[in-house]
Amino acid sequence: MANRTNPQAEAMTDRNLALELVRVTEAAALAASHWIGLGKKNDADGAAVEAMRKAFDAVAIDGTVVIGEGEMDEAPMLYIGEKVGCGGPKMDIAVDPLEGTTLTAKAGPNALATIALAEHGNFLHAPDIYMDKIAVGGGLPEGVINLDDSVASNLRNLARAKKCAISDLTACILDRDRHKELIAHCREAGARIMLISDGDVAGVIATAMPDADIDIYLGSGGAPEGVLSAAALRCVGGQMQGRLMYESDDQIERVRSMGHADPRRCFSVGEMAKGDVMFAATGVTNGAMLRGVRRRPGLATTHSIVMRSHSGTVRFIEAHHNFVQKTWTPT
Repeated sequence: MANRTNPQAEAMTDRNLALELVRVTEAAALAASHWIGLGKKNDADGAAVEAMRKAFDAVAIDGTVVIGEGEMDEAPMLYIGEKVGCGGPKMDIAVDPLEGTTLTAKAGPNALATIALAEHGNFLHAPDIYMDKIAVGGGLPEGVINLDDSVASNLRNLARAKKCAISDLTACILDRDRHKELIAHCREAGARIMLISDGDVAGVIATAMPDADIDIYLGSGGAPEGVLSAAALRCVGGQMQGRLMYESDDQIERVRSMGHADPRRCFSVGEMAKGDVMFAATGVTNGAMLRGVRRRPGLATTHSIVMRSHSGTVRFIEAHHNFVQKTWTPT
């Protein structure tokens, strides 16, 4: 991602960039934390978006948002195509300033501020429509999951790869009416199910976190969140497949206009997030992977994760913010 002719300069630049990404997600999480439990998801989202946008002003990249808050005429901040950063290497950015707006409004678990970064052209351009997804963590044989196979077949293959019974597996699924049949198939096969109300990025990433006790993610959710999830799994060697889902012919034509010749194709994790990828997230509310923001008068503590596919390194960062000493305070 940096100057390839000087390995030492490259390592230093990438380490600095990783820390800068965490600072951006920290800013968004701190801003959103003011709205936890207040029942105002749009206000929480707006605060996170504005804080993230301001924080990008100090990041040394020439960035373009390719997964963002919407199109330019629909979202005033962090829209698809918006330029961010203060100058540097050309990068594509995928963002979800507040993944779990409803979770934040209800003080539910697993709300996150998230960013993924890759060299230009390496993220799948995914419109804000649904994507059917299946994902597992790292350390498993290639091809252990297949979106075109039945639920029972995928669970059998996963159990065989993990040398356990299907009854020992836990599947994470969004609690939606559209998933009733999927849930029924999982239970018929004998797997346990963890239903989540929101936050499928956290659900997908949890498959790669040993302490989360989730073996597979199944079901449909937002396509932009699918790209963010794929970016995270690229960093830890997980497997994921996704297929865009359509509610109208207009959506199909829009996807074709974005350069996808076959709008029905199934994308692998490496096709959704290619090359050297960085991913960062900061917890807004407590979750299985990250602790949420803890606030005290003039102080706050954040818990973040930053990962890079090139090295496979995963770092957890706890930061203590002293707003008395800062020149600005997230709102």
